[in-house]
Amino acid sequence: MDIKKIKGGICAPQGFKAAGIHAGIRKNRGRKDLALIVSDIPCTVAAVYTQNKVFGAPITVTKNNIKDGKAQAVICNSGNANTCNADGAEVAEQMCAITAQALGLIKEDIIVASTGVIGLPLDITPIQKGVPVLVDILSREGGHAAAQAIMTTDTKEKEMAVEFILDNKPCRIGAIAKGSGMIHPNMATMLSFITTDAAISQEMLSTVLKLVVDDSFNMVSVDGDTSTNDMVTIMANGLAGNRPIIAPGDDLNSFSEALRRVAIAMAKKIAADGEGATRLLECVVMNGTDMKTVRAIAKSVITSSLTKAAMFGSDANWGRILCAVGYTEGNFDVDCIDVFLSSAKGRIAVCKDGAGLSFSEKKAKTILLEPEIRIEIDMRQGEASATAWGCDLTYDYVRINGDYRT
Repeated sequence: MDIKKIKGGICAPQGFKAAGIHAGIRKNRGRKDLALIVSDIPCTVAAVYTQNKVFGAPITVTKNNIKDGKAQAVICNSGNANTCNADGAEVAEQMCAITAQALGLIKEDIIVASTGVIGLPLDITPIQKGVPVLVDILSREGGHAAAQAIMTTDTKEKEMAVEFILDNKPCRIGAIAKGSGMIHPNMATMLSFITTDAAISQEMLSTVLKLVVDDSFNMVSVDGDTSTNDMVTIMANGLAGNRPIIAPGDDLNSFSEALRRVAIAMAKKIAADGEGATRLLECVVMNGTDMKTVRAIAKSVITSSLTKAAMFGSDANWGRILCAVGYTEGNFDVDCIDVFLSSAKGRIAVCKDGAGLSFSEKKAKTILLEPEIRIEIDMRQGEASATAWGCDLTYDYVRINGDYRT
């Protein structure tokens, strides 16, 4: 299947427009803080949410709004998570009502999201003033501004779009995301909004999204903290004109692969932009006993503070990697495990049959000084494989989070 990366981000699919502005939620006038994404027509929609028992009011409101499987717009603010606030649900409902009125929709057509500081009341005033401005400047070129407006401690905008063929019709999937800290498997302080012009039923869209998220966003960890506001949504407006996907088959498989490509790319962007990060870490676990176990092992390694610190120091401390494997739940034999470290500068074996190997520390250092590092764990006891993404643990992570609220 030919999947082509294209420009345009969230607005690459037909019928989508976006905008982002500084509305005044954040004190820094140089930072955008309010984003709007709109489809020309109603969309089929699916979503997945944080598994934290403490979750933001926007999640509750969005769940209620899209329980019919339909939506047409997303409104999202940064700078304030609207979480643990007595009036949180009321404010989230107001955000939907204000957006709906400005667009000529009903409030149940709106997905609402917030990200930022927890426990700080969210003033609706800047949103009331900002939404009409957003509507006035909506455009096919507004995706980049929207990507900027959902950022918190992110240092880079996260955008992606691909084109592929369904039913002889070119179809597109676009996405933006934010996430830098409080990132851990099973969702995190992460938002991702995905659009597509492919025609697909809500049942198939929901099924595919959950499967894809398990292979992408749920395999990312920056710091082991699962956040309160994370959400991934996808809106499908069908304007590509393909025969609607209503059952499993080749078309669903093609759509799923394209969505997986986008989601993994976004997951890697989030991991690489972890708070204070200097390196993207990719942990590949192969030849394991079962999928649940290899996923758990990959997550354990990528979440290990000791491993992450070693990668920051370019130290080939493979014992920390094997330790993280060893405390992972599951049935497997540690005496079969081989470990390799690799990057653009080469590949080196550091562990064989669960025991250390003699290797060149100089070569290992050269490999680990690269901005992208791959940790390969060959279990040699099955056929299952999984990949997780994370980043190194640096002094700047502590600096950023030491005064995040103040």
